[in-house]
Amino acid sequence: MVSSSMFYYTKVMTQLFLDSPLSSDNRASFRNLATMDEFWKFTEGPLLNGLYWEVWYNNKTIAENQSFIYYENLLLGVPRLRQARVGNKSCVVHEDLRSEVQDCFAPYSSANEERSPFGLGNGTAWLYTDASRMNGSHHAGLVATYGGGGYYEDLSRTREETATQLRSLKDNLWLDRGTRAVFIDFSVYNSNINLFCIVRLLVEFPATGGALTSWQFQTVRLNHYASGWDFFIGACEVAFCFFILYYVVEEALEIRIHRLHYFKSLWNCLDVLIVMLSIPAIIISIYRKSTVNDQLKNLLEHHDTHPSFEQLARLQVDFNNLAAVIVFFSWIKLFKFININKTMSQLSTTMSRCAKDIIGFAIMFFIIFIAYAQLAYLVFGTQVNEFSTFEACIFTQFCIILGDFEFSKIEEANRILGPIYFTTFVFFIYFILLNMFLAIINDTYSEVKADVAQQKSEMELTDLIRKSLQGYNKAMVKLRLKKTTVDDISDSLRHAGGRLNFDELRQDLKGKGHTDAEIEAIFAKYDHDGDQELTEHEHQQMRDDLEKEREDLEVERSSLPRPVSGRSFPRSQDDSEEDDDEDSGHSSRRRGSCSGGESYEELQVLVRRVDRMEHSIGSIVSKMDAVIVKLEAMERAKLKRRDVLGRLLDGVLEDERTGRDSEVHRELMERLVREELERWESDDAVSQVGHQLGAQLATGGHPRPRSSRPSSSQSTEGLDSGSNGGNHL
Repeated sequence: MVSSSMFYYTKVMTQLFLDSPLSSDNRASFRNLATMDEFWKFTEGPLLNGLYWEVWYNNKTIAENQSFIYYENLLLGVPRLRQARVGNKSCVVHEDLRSEVQDCFAPYSSANEERSPFGLGNGTAWLYTDASRMNGSHHAGLVATYGGGGYYEDLSRTREETATQLRSLKDNLWLDRGTRAVFIDFSVYNSNINLFCIVRLLVEFPATGGALTSWQFQTVRLNHYASGWDFFIGACEVAFCFFILYYVVEEALEIRIHRLHYFKSLWNCLDVLIVMLSIPAIIISIYRKSTVNDQLKNLLEHHDTHPSFEQLARLQVDFNNLAAVIVFFSWIKLFKFININKTMSQLSTTMSRCAKDIIGFAIMFFIIFIAYAQLAYLVFGTQVNEFSTFEACIFTQFCIILGDFEFSKIEEANRILGPIYFTTFVFFIYFILLNMFLAIINDTYSEVKADVAQQKSEMELTDLIRKSLQGYNKAMVKLRLKKTTVDDISDSLRHAGGRLNFDELRQDLKGKGHTDAEIEAIFAKYDHDGDQELTEHEHQQMRDDLEKEREDLEVERSSLPRPVSGRSFPRSQDDSEEDDDEDSGHSSRRRGSCSGGESYEELQVLVRRVDRMEHSIGSIVSKMDAVIVKLEAMERAKLKRRDVLGRLLDGVLEDERTGRDSEVHRELMERLVREELERWESDDAVSQVGHQLGAQLATGGHPRPRSSRPSSSQSTEGLDSGSNGGNHL
């Protein structure tokens, strides 16, 4: 478990040992040690001052042979100094320089490590001790990876004795040209927050000269069960172990049944991965808790020994890493359950569709990316820290993509290739390849969004919740723990004396958990006289209808064949197609029952009834649309006819006022009539095609007879008669 106390504990210890100055005159700290002389100044100054807090600020002694760092953190056992060395003549001097160079100390490696005595030749500080006797482990530094053995000196529990030991090591030249690394290890415990802090300070002396510093502060909780909350966490861990045991058996059975087909589903692979990661996490936790008690008992019996908590701290870190990965994949698994919603499923559908395109793009991207990384490593690797290793070049280029980089460094390293490298890298990677990646995602997402919009709306998350609530209500009714709506209305009628108005019923039923929609639906169906009162006769009719509906449902259920078991039952073709889309490993567990608790037969009956209702409603809506289209066409024809007759009448009146020639008037009228006839015929053809399409949709592809407007000849006769009537007028 990680808490904010761990962070502050680590921060306090880091500031004390890493940021304290070497002396009042020298403001350097452990972070920037550069020579062996500065290392000895650190051990004689900040290290001693940080490890041994023997008096209060008023010079009052704290306790004998005990040190409480910051007056709160107990120093466990004694600190330890350990060095890793290489021997002389471990490398070969070039023959041209052998007369000038006599000694050669190679960089550190397990083959070059020195194991022979040196210096005084007595004591553990001058004799090599292997890792098994020291209970040490390998450590990866900045320059090399060092073994767990070496030459070590356990310090004392008092400041004076430790200062004497350090002075003796310094005077006898414990550090020399063969030294490649020095480790300072110690552990502290804070009882206020029940946390251990295992500290390792490392100073490396590479073959190039100088010094490189690194550190490791591991704040862990080794004693897990000290408070009531800790015991609650322990109970949760036990429950987690039982769950993992159950899922191990379940996954094994599913794999045995479906074999390799089980791994075709990504979610099944994720389930197996979570179970496989949980098993080593449980083993590490059990081993760590059983081992820490023995080490603490040994430490309490031997106060002057160095506690070796490095392996326990490493196990704790490994456990935290496993727990973090398991929690991460568990959160990712939530997509499996929210994909029931179309909007939520767009992300997974988009990624699955564009997977092949992304793989092809990734190959092209990393070819160019690695080519630039190799170029940068060869050009800037000797001068710029960000390009000192090939791995560092890769991470630095990712930083360049994100805009976190100082261009001046590579420009100073190479004024010609530096700008060329930076400019071309940004152009190809950022402006071209990155936009290609975004285009692949955007195009696929647009296709998925269009497909989702055209798909039939299936069960949404709200539908699942509603069905679950309906199943809960049915279960409560069957257990006699909740009354039905009919029973509530019967009680209301009895209390009202046989007649119940709408306001009284709504107030009574709302107090019993019913919605306004349900109450209004009851009145709309059974209040025949519309007086907003539900009589006893109307209530009896409602009960009869519901009983008849229940009997029909029971008859239909009894006609269905019963399945042999909960996992095998007859399914229709549509059901088979839907089940094929489900996970191969878990589909058999989901077929026996629905989410609300109803049996499969009841679900099938409800599905067929809903399908018939949808078909009937769709047919009615299509017929209504056809009628509306026909009425609109008739209205347009009426308006056109009224407009033509009005224009003809206006023309006749104008001729009578002006005395225009009758022949000219007749020609104008005939031209006007022909134009209107052509317009009506074109509109009539379009309207007939639309009516035929609407009729085919309404009747399932078969045209049905309908009344239409008069033909063009009939319209011509009507217009001629209208024209003659106009002339007569």
